[in-house]
Amino acid sequence: MKRYILPTVTNTYNVYNKGNMLIGLSDEITLPDFTAVTEEMSGSGLLGKIQEAVMGHFDSMEMEIPFLNLDDDIFSFADPLEVIDLNLRASQQTLNKKEDSAGYRGIRIAVRGKLKSFKPGVLKQGGKMGSSITLELHYILIQIDGETKLELDKLNAVYRVNGKDIMEEMRKYC
Repeated sequence: MKRYILPTVTNTYNVYNKGNMLIGLSDEITLPDFTAVTEEMSGSGLLGKIQEAVMGHFDSMEMEIPFLNLDDDIFSFADPLEVIDLNLRASQQTLNKKEDSAGYRGIRIAVRGKLKSFKPGVLKQGGKMGSSITLELHYILIQIDGETKLELDKLNAVYRVNGKDIMEEMRKYC
């Protein structure tokens, strides 16, 4: 049945900090890139160089959380000693191609990290401030309709894709 479901748009979303809905966010948050750490391989038996991905290892991952204006919520992230624990919950609009009907499914993205930068923004009469924080992420979980699609926990050597524990065998030896 899922193969007939076409995701069309994010209908709406909210951001929660430790269970409390945040107020004053702008309309767009860019999720982090997953860029694998690589090592160059060359030598006998190889016809040239190969960039080999180190399984489960990713470059620094950051995510900017924009705010329309300075408000209490943005200052709750300014303490560099605190781990920031956010949940982004979205309602994604779908189209069932087989039945030609619309519907919805839930998307949850959980992230944990530390403050990397804080931008208070600009003062402009009659305008928004464009404030933001940038997080260095240690953890990210992506779920669609309650099903875990991807989980990366850099501090605990966990990397799962579609329920498959990529690092399970590696952890046996460490």
